[in-house]
Amino acid sequence: MKTDRIEKQIVLRAPRERVWAAIVDSKKFGHWFGVEFEGPFVEGQKVSGRIVPTRVDDEVAGMQKPYEGMPCDFFVEKIEPMQRFSYRWYPYALEPGADYSKEPTTLIVFELRDVDGGTLLKITESGFDAVPLARRAEAFKSNEQGWEMQTKLIAKYLAANADAPA
Repeated sequence: MKTDRIEKQIVLRAPRERVWAAIVDSKKFGHWFGVEFEGPFVEGQKVSGRIVPTRVDDEVAGMQKPYEGMPCDFFVEKIEPMQRFSYRWYPYALEPGADYSKEPTTLIVFELRDVDGGTLLKITESGFDAVPLARRAEAFKSNEQGWEMQTKLIAKYLAANADAPA
């Protein structure tokens, strides 16, 4: 069993340009993911946000509701247009008032590839083996389930906004 990385993939019935926009536009990303960011994603910069319930699925929004308003910072690593977007964050950083700034971050990578019928989105989160032992198993379990939900959320977002420009 892998303990250091989570890998998910989904074929999205949308052209690569629309999938890319849903990932690298912080407003669009936040809409389906469930975070309201203070600014755009810029390579090499931190962008702060707050958890808000997703706007594409009422059931998932209900699960996110208890965490509404909690900070969620992304440290944007790389933006390789139409191919790869990566950022770092503090995984499962949901304890009110806790200071996670001394902990290591995990790396999240979104990769796109054209396939028959749409765009393959591969999401990888790695670095769990460096998370403090007291939080590691719960962070991994939570994010494993979270990324499974997020693949469904981006698919719902793209389907609901099929006519929107990239």
